Amino acid sequence: MPETSPSPAPRRAADILLYVALAFFAAGVLSIVAIFGIRLIADRDPAGWLYLVAMGATPFGFVLAFAYVLFSGRRAR
Repeated sequence: MPETSPSPAPRRAADILLYVALAFFAAGVLSIVAIFGIRLIADRDPAGWLYLVAMGATPFGFVLAFAYVLFSGRRAR
């Protein structure tokens, strides 16, 4: 009896964009959590680079994810 299980679909180049977007967004969210955690635990000001990562990585990851949605949602002709 031949095997009829479908083979997994090959990964497209656009899927890499989603993983990059998730990595940037996660880095931004983790830096936000670290900013509040440092304030609570150490009672001192967090490093300036945490603010820069929070302000840059979070929205950049969101924009990349939005671009992925627009790019992957097109219908094939």
